[in-house]
Amino acid sequence: MDRHVVRGVQWPGPRLALTHVATGETTTRDVLGSLRYRAVDEAGILWCIGRRDEDGRASACPRGNRASSGVHCAECAAADPYRFVHIVHRQNFLSKSLERVVLQPHWLYVATFAGGETKVGTAADPRKSARLLEQGALVGRYVARAVDGRVVRILEDATTDAAGLRQAVRASVKAAGLARPVDLAALDAVNADAASFAREVLGELSADPSSDVADDTFAVVDERWKAPTRGDVFAGRRTSYPLDPGVGTHGLDVHWGVGSAVGAEVTADLGTMYVADLSRLRGRRIEFGEYETVLPAVQEALF
Repeated sequence: MDRHVVRGVQWPGPRLALTHVATGETTTRDVLGSLRYRAVDEAGILWCIGRRDEDGRASACPRGNRASSGVHCAECAAADPYRFVHIVHRQNFLSKSLERVVLQPHWLYVATFAGGETKVGTAADPRKSARLLEQGALVGRYVARAVDGRVVRILEDATTDAAGLRQAVRASVKAAGLARPVDLAALDAVNADAASFAREVLGELSADPSSDVADDTFAVVDERWKAPTRGDVFAGRRTSYPLDPGVGTHGLDVHWGVGSAVGAEVTADLGTMYVADLSRLRGRRIEFGEYETVLPAVQEALF
């Protein structure tokens, strides 16, 4: 039976990014439609998802190690040329491998998720829209365009410090929000207020001669992210998937995806739309086959 280590959920998609355990081949598999698999290991066991080369291409962990830090082994974590990308604004050295990524225009955005959680984040110019898509945002606005990745991360930190916008929202929280009723108009209002506050902070930063960034290195912008049409996501009732997708056997008929979350039916309960968080598969070994979801006897999530 072929086994794969799941590297994550990718967009456009949703697709599972996979590494074949035996051959090290990296592939992807569409998630929409039938997704049937078995998680091989017990809960808590994670495997190294490998590393990226200087061109950003994924490669398998050379030794097939267990993960020791997050979803990487120590060897792959040390060999990843992108490991310093999030702290480039706090150091003077910029490696050749990071220049291609960092020394290009970047955008600062404010994203809001299904449960109303809002965060500030950054995206390189070529991934301006895709970044919010893979993050699972429902609404978003761009608040600044910076000359490079160093400047945009200074802006990100300043927005967090002055406007109180967090820089991360857990995947489980995003999925939980999708399992509840969603009011897009209300989420848009929350996002607009947060983006407006962020622009005020950035405007003050631009006017401050003592700031860490020169005013000619970024521009405050007011641009709305063009979110995909998601009428199929919000039609009908949704409930949280009552099992951990990273443990045991699962048979999901996937109808839609938002970030790493999917809406799926199961054979044992057709007509109920379950929201499952596929980020739970990251670093897990799985086998595809004719597997089914066995629902718990009492589905508390339905009541």
